[in-house]
Amino acid sequence: MATMYDVDAQELIAKAAEELKKVPEIKPPLWTPFVKTGMHKERPPVDKDWWYMRTASVLRAVYRLGPIGVSKLRAKYGGKKNRGVKKEHFYKGSGNILRKSLQQLEKAGFIKFAEKKVRKGRVITPKGISFLDKIATQIQGMSPRQEIKSSDIKIENNEQ
Repeated sequence: MATMYDVDAQELIAKAAEELKKVPEIKPPLWTPFVKTGMHKERPPVDKDWWYMRTASVLRAVYRLGPIGVSKLRAKYGGKKNRGVKKEHFYKGSGNILRKSLQQLEKAGFIKFAEKKVRKGRVITPKGISFLDKIATQIQGMSPRQEIKSSDIKIENNEQ
């Protein structure tokens, strides 16, 4: 069985977003068509299903970096703002989007709040791990990687 680390991150997030649409607890709020994803952005996302993509990306980030909180995720989803003639500065991403996304994932049972020594934040649950691992297995099954054997390699000698 494949894990999240065995497949391409973009493929995993796209497929997980498709699967998250089927989960009844995860629904985009009413304000999602109008909101920017951070202060550094000029316009809202073009994709209509961006909420599911962001939620899938947050789920993957919690799996990889957990325990993690909203503040660290804001830094992860931030970017540089074009300020015209002035220097570019880094700005954090939207905290409300991440907070609502984490709350929905918690309600669905994919993540939970935990404290590990000094660090506290959201960590992935066994249900969340199996969700992402099943998707990773599907992706790996769709596009199997072909291993090259030494017997398959033919060397031609062009001596004249």
